[in-house]
Formats: sequence, structure tokens, C-alpha cells
Amino acid sequence: MHYLLFYDTAEDYLNRRGEFRNEHLKLAWEACDNGEMILAGAFANPVDGALLLFKGDSPEVVEKFVKADPYVKNGLIKKWYIREWTTVVGEAATSQIRPGK
Repeated sequence: MHYLLFYDTAEDYLNRRGEFRNEHLKLAWEACDNGEMILAGAFANPVDGALLLFKGDSPEVVEKFVKADPYVKNGLIKKWYIREWTTVVGEAATSQIRPGK
């Protein structure tokens, strides 16, 4: 199953993220390298949030990431939430549906 993690950033996010960015990226790359995170990045124009795509059997993998994320622990993220995402089209879709098959 795929899970989307939405982050809403604090007003001072851009000013403060440098202090925590290496630790945050290290955590993200570890999650990517072990197959839990697929893609992640901040929104642009304006930079007011981020979206992180995970794959796992339950949302626990996402919750574990959030609890360890220095952006969350240090108040750079003012709100976060997880949505289960039923993917049906594409090679990486977890529930592929092809017409006529």
C-alpha cells in the first residue's frame, strides 16, 4: 500500500531548516534505501509544505518516520497528516487495474 505524508511548514521554516536539514535528509535517504520511502520533496512557489510518498503494509512506517524527523521534533512542521493512497496506474502501482485484462 502507498501512503502520502503531508507536511504544513511553520512560518519560519525557510529560515530554520538549514540547522536540521542534513539530519532530516539522512533520515529520508535511510527510509528510501530500505524501501519505505519512494519520493519526497517540498512544495515550491510558495514553500509552504511538503509531500512524502511511502510504501508499506501499514501507516506505522510513516508514523515512525514522523516521530524521528528533526523538522517535526523542532517545530518546523506545524501540521502533518497521513493519507492512504490506492495507486492503480503505473508500474509501481500497488493495485494495478488495466482495462480489458
